[in-house]
Amino acid sequence: MAHTAYATNDGVSLCYEREGPHDAETVVFVEGLAYGRWMWRWQRAPLSETYDTIVVDNRGTGDSDAPPGPYSVETMAADLDAVLDHAGVESAHVVGASMGGMIALQYALDYDRATSLALFCTSLGGEEAVPTPPETQAQMFDVPEELDEREAIRYKMAPAMTEEFAASNDDLLAQIVDWRLDSDADEDARTAQATAVATFDVSDRLTELTLPTLVLHGTADRVLPIENGERLAARLPNTTFERVDGGSHLFFVERADSVTARLREFLDGQ
Repeated sequence: MAHTAYATNDGVSLCYEREGPHDAETVVFVEGLAYGRWMWRWQRAPLSETYDTIVVDNRGTGDSDAPPGPYSVETMAADLDAVLDHAGVESAHVVGASMGGMIALQYALDYDRATSLALFCTSLGGEEAVPTPPETQAQMFDVPEELDEREAIRYKMAPAMTEEFAASNDDLLAQIVDWRLDSDADEDARTAQATAVATFDVSDRLTELTLPTLVLHGTADRVLPIENGERLAARLPNTTFERVDGGSHLFFVERADSVTARLREFLDGQ
């Protein structure tokens, strides 16, 4: 059964949820821009059968505090360390997607608890990063005024999914909208997190990371194009890079079973 707790970093309260045997190895999951803890439900539930799993609400999201922005990835990495310290975790496998992958990279560089990294649909930042295409940025941040709250969430989320998945999973998308309304960052915190993403750059430090790393990236990612995963993996010394053919930005939701199986295989091998 999941247990909710709160850590604090420099006066900011950070909510996290823990599930699984506490005497097992720890896997900590870190979310993407504006997403709440729900984002990892497809991976976390099955892995919690054999791993001690922790999922964190980033600052600005869910049940964590939302201090005024802008935020930085360095600060959110410090938040993650505060959570693991509060949980009494000395070492952990760190799994991050999109902005969460950036936080995971920064965390492994700045702290010593990470034993492996699994990075989905993320980027090394800086000049080598391939930016989000303008049409995707427009859809994610410039929502037509005539849309209601639920329609606006679906509109902003559309580039992160394949059209085929969205068209054939209406009930699931309605549930995701419910989760997002309940726990995602509001517009101010979303903007604060977006600033963190925009200023992130660890491109000159990646050779420091010798821990085992799995990089997965969808070839049809319209948010962070596949070149980001390729360039990230090319700079990491101990990396397995795998393309998810036809995968969207949220390939780990669309193809949850196969991705979770691959993640388990990677974790079990460490």
